[in-house]
Amino acid sequence: MSTAPKPQMSVQDPVKVDPKHYKVELENDQVRVLRINYGAHEKSVMHSHPDGVAIFQKEIHCRFTFPDGKTEEQRFRAGETLYMPAGSHLPENLSDQPFEVILVELKR
Repeated sequence: MSTAPKPQMSVQDPVKVDPKHYKVELENDQVRVLRINYGAHEKSVMHSHPDGVAIFQKEIHCRFTFPDGKTEEQRFRAGETLYMPAGSHLPENLSDQPFEVILVELKR
C-alpha cells in the first residue's frame, strides 16, 4: 500500500471553462455571484464550485455527472433556494426549455 498522497482533481472554474453558460455578476472578497443560463438540452463541461447558495429562477430538470462517473437527475422549482456544498460536476439541461440560476459562491 502506498502512503503517497492521492492526486487531487484540479479545480475547474466554470467561468473559464464554460463562459457560454456562466457569467460573473458581482465579485468581492466574500462572495462571487454567477448568473447561469442553459438553453434547452444544453450540456456543460466538468467544473467545480465552492460552497454556495443557488436561487432557481425557472423550473429545472437536469442531470449532474460527477467525476466518478455517477449521475443524478434533479428537479428544482422556480423560486427554490438551496445550499449547495462544494464539489465538481457536469450539468446537463434535460428540459425543452432554457433555465436560469443565480449562484452565490462563498469565499469564506
